[in-house]
Amino acid sequence: MQKFTVHKGLVAPMDRENVDTDAIIPKQFLKSIKRTGFGPNLFDEWRYLDQPGKPGMPESKRKPNPDFVLNQPRYKGASILLARQNFGCGSSREHAPWALQQYGFRALIAPSYADIFFNNCYKNGLLPIVLPETVVGSLFDAVAAFPGYELTVDLQRQVVVQPQGEEIPFEVEPFRKYCLLGGLDDIGLTLRHKDKIQAYEAERLITKPWLAHVMSS
Repeated sequence: MQKFTVHKGLVAPMDRENVDTDAIIPKQFLKSIKRTGFGPNLFDEWRYLDQPGKPGMPESKRKPNPDFVLNQPRYKGASILLARQNFGCGSSREHAPWALQQYGFRALIAPSYADIFFNNCYKNGLLPIVLPETVVGSLFDAVAAFPGYELTVDLQRQVVVQPQGEEIPFEVEPFRKYCLLGGLDDIGLTLRHKDKIQAYEAERLITKPWLAHVMSS
């Protein structure tokens, strides 16, 4: 998992409440369990006019919706998504944070998130920041007023830094912060104890040699 320390990026505004995971990555793209290739289909039903989108359709042959925020030139290359309340509601599909990350987003800012989506973000190196609704509203105003609006997210210091230098603090649970700073997903956390695991397995084969055949099959 990619480490998250400090990230500076262009902000794109998703000015909708209750954006569900089927909007983030529609159900027809869930057939693959590979954790790659979902970025082109992020917000597929809103992003393209040729619907329904299907897996394997070349992005170059799709018809973009010029009114959708991510298709507007001023937000090209955005890596911070500004959203409204209850972002990521709906089904628990982990493909939603996969699609957001593979599109290029590294951090999200919203007043609230659906619980499962919120947890899945941390497990995939995506930082979901919770800020008060009034603060989020002021950020929406700033993004609208200033093309090229960028923010800096400093996870170590737990602040969002605005272009003029004003800092907005945010909360993050210490263990989740530790995992993001170290780039550790669940497998990475387990592999920290690789030597102990191997030593245990070796000792078990000595004391219980009849398990050797079972383990090698």
